[in-house]
Amino acid sequence: MNIAQSFLESLDSLSANKLRSMLTVLGIVIGVAAVIAMLSIGQGAQHSITSQIESVGTNLVYVSPGAVREGGVSSGAGSAGTLTIDDANALVNLPYVVTVAPEVDSRGQVTYLGQNTNTRIIGVTPDYQTLRSFTMADGEFISQSNLVTRSSVVVLGSAVADQLFGGTAGAVGQNVRIRGQPYRVVGVLTSKGGTGFLNQDDQILVPLTTAQTRLSNSFFRGANVINTINIEADSPNHVQTVISEVTDEMRIRHNTSPGTDDFTVSSQQDILGAISQVTTTLTIFLGGIAGISLLVGGIGIMNIMLTSVTERTREIGLRKAVGARRSDILVQFLVESMVLSLLGGIIGIALGWGISQIVGLVQMGGSTITPLLTLSSILLATLFSMAVGLFFGIYPASRAARLQPVEALRYE
Repeated sequence: MNIAQSFLESLDSLSANKLRSMLTVLGIVIGVAAVIAMLSIGQGAQHSITSQIESVGTNLVYVSPGAVREGGVSSGAGSAGTLTIDDANALVNLPYVVTVAPEVDSRGQVTYLGQNTNTRIIGVTPDYQTLRSFTMADGEFISQSNLVTRSSVVVLGSAVADQLFGGTAGAVGQNVRIRGQPYRVVGVLTSKGGTGFLNQDDQILVPLTTAQTRLSNSFFRGANVINTINIEADSPNHVQTVISEVTDEMRIRHNTSPGTDDFTVSSQQDILGAISQVTTTLTIFLGGIAGISLLVGGIGIMNIMLTSVTERTREIGLRKAVGARRSDILVQFLVESMVLSLLGGIIGIALGWGISQIVGLVQMGGSTITPLLTLSSILLATLFSMAVGLFFGIYPASRAARLQPVEALRYE
């Protein structure tokens, strides 16, 4: 008996018990759908996050306060603040450094008339626009004169402008209040999108000097502290060289040595690698949990195939009596088992994709995730479902093949 004939016979056998076959397939459908949905949502989230990081640039280097000790635990120095504007100025002339843009970060309530939102507040210099590749939807960016005069001006992210003014138009020239103090809107940024803490539209920018004197009042070595020093290298190929040069310069300025640093130097590539590793691990974890339901579906297949062997004992005996070999019986029941799992896999892929699309429409933190269904995910789910059918069909098929013709014919 060839495989094609076994396939046709398996369809006839399964169609004879349609309801039972459908309920058996349902277990595989649910398992495959869960795997596909989890993988596509996880991969979509990973793609969204990495795209946001890459959109900023892969040639950026960051200096932040505090040092990461052995085991990835922060020394805690960052909470006190160990970076100043003098540190940033000292890094401008290092080899391969194009732009240095210090920043001060905080959060606060921004209000306009009856509208309000809690958002990220960043004190920046004019170079921050070039370094972050920001473009203006309306108005202008923070200028050097704003920096020198500590002006009470603000540039709004598009999400903040939408929240306060219902859009980017009409915001420039208006006065908003940040922590109760008035600030004039001089510009609105073009939307760049994002998810969660990577949402570059949910932020406002003020002059660095204004942020230091009015929104933050922390000092280190007699100067106002800054939270991060952003550095742009002239090429991604020189990022490691810039990291080395910056580390050496900061150690000279802070009088530290390896193991005692009160700062951390990292790159955009480091952040991208770390986040990719975390999201990949999370996706695999979610897929593994969903795969448990697929195993439950496999147990259902084994149960129904054992029942089928019992019901068809006389049929098996008759076939053996007229010359069917043990391998023919074995193949017949294995093919039936795999047909059940394959049908469940195909339906489960379609259902899982539909579920992931519905989840992708849900707003989470003001953003959505676009599910990403890859060919590898489809092949993985299909092959795994067939493997489940094969594995859980081996015992029932072997039991059927071992039946003796005489005993089988006597079976009532």
